[in-house]
This record gives sequence, structure tokens and C-alpha cells, in this order.
Amino acid sequence: MIFASDLDRTLMYSKRAIQELGNAGGVDLKPVESKDNSWVAYMTEASFTALKELARQSLFVPVTTRTTEQFNRFVIFAHDIPIKYAITSNGAIILNQGVPMEEWAEHISARLHTESVQQAELLAILQREGFQFDGQMKQAGKLFFYYILNSLPSLFDRKVLNELVLKYGWRISLQGRKLYFIPRAISKGDALEFICNCEGTKAIAGAGDSILDWDFLQNCQYRFVPRHGELTDLENTNGLTITRKKGVDAGEEILHQFLKLIPIKSSSF
Repeated sequence: MIFASDLDRTLMYSKRAIQELGNAGGVDLKPVESKDNSWVAYMTEASFTALKELARQSLFVPVTTRTTEQFNRFVIFAHDIPIKYAITSNGAIILNQGVPMEEWAEHISARLHTESVQQAELLAILQREGFQFDGQMKQAGKLFFYYILNSLPSLFDRKVLNELVLKYGWRISLQGRKLYFIPRAISKGDALEFICNCEGTKAIAGAGDSILDWDFLQNCQYRFVPRHGELTDLENTNGLTITRKKGVDAGEEILHQFLKLIPIKSSSF
């Protein structure tokens, strides 16, 4: 059975996210991401233990908008929790034993050429329509881009912006201070479906906080969303289980819910 989950602000939390969203207090935190020889992201010790057990008993698939390079900063997958697959770059790349799958890369490349305008053209359209973003622009390889914003756009402005970019084969998602612009051909859901077909099984449960995660949550029988997540703003949240807690404690709650879905006869947790 397959369990799939987003990482940032779902299972793992940066120092900023922990400060912003808080936690129940008095819990031990496990460092999980290393950058420039410093620990920059965490999960609770109970979450780490639960994830380790989940990966032992099932096929756990990390699903992230991060590039592969950024994903590899999660050192726990190299040292503590072995995984077979990982979905990075919002679904543009599937790693199998840490190596990108060429078949999937070729499939994505073909779709990008036919379904979306080039990034340079989209940026020109945004400028023409008067959109300006107060923040620093970052590139995710040659696949998509995002802004680290100093000030956040209103819900109305985000709606207008999304309607505009959809006409050109793109979409947006606001995750914390990061505003992502991603071609519609790049989808976490399509990538997870490809893995399910390779394995000849279905995704039992998934978890995610952003609109971009809805793509793959639709493939899952059970869908969990942290209380602080962007997905809780959907007009219709039927079929989504919203956690009671938020922040790093929500990640722990989700993993314990995952473990409950494993048949008792095979569980030793």
C-alpha cells in the first residue's frame, strides 16, 4: 500500500513555520533538514518515529514542490528512513532509488512544449497586465519559478492572477511567503498515478497543505490536511480530513492517522 505526503508545512517545519504556527510546547523536536551545516527544519520526535515505522510497513512516497537538490537536504531519507520513490519539482521529476526516471522526464518535456506558453512569454504577459510582485524571484531549474514575497497579495488579487495565468497553461499557489507559478502539465497527481501504475497498487492515504497538493490527494482514498493549510480555504472541503492541531503538531497527528490505516495484523507500532 502507498502513503504519499507533502513535506514542508505538512510533515516538516522550518524555524519560521514553527514560530508562525506554533506548537503545543514541551515536545522534543527532531532536526530533519540540513543547509550550510545548520539544521533548518524539524518534526517532532514522535513524528519521526511514526514516519520510520510507516516507511517500514508500507511504500511511503514524499511529494514536494522542492527541486531534487532542495529535497536532498532532508538528510533523514539518506540516513534513517530508506524510500524507493520521491516526487520532486511538483511532479516534474520522479526519483527511483534517488535517480530521476527518464521515461517520466521525457513525458513531462513533451507536455510542456504543447500545453503551456514559455516562461518568458508569461512574464511579459504579467508585466503587460500590470502585475508587480514585492519580493525576490527564484528559479526552480528550467521548470517553473516563484517569488519570495515581502508582502502578500489579497485573496481577490490571487484569484484574478490565477484566472489570468490559467489561460496560458499555468497556475499559482501561495505557500507561506512563496508565490509559485507552475505549468499545469507539472502535476503531483500525475506523478503519483505513474508510481501507482508501476507498483500495481493504489494510494491509500495522502496529506498536504497547498492547492498544488490537491492534484495528488484526489488519487488517495483518505486525505488529510493540516488545519493551517491553504486547502482549508476551499469552498468545498468534503472528502478532506482537517487536523485538530496546526503547525508541527499537525504533522504528528497526520502520521498517527496514517499508521491507523495499516491493517492491525501487520502493525507492530
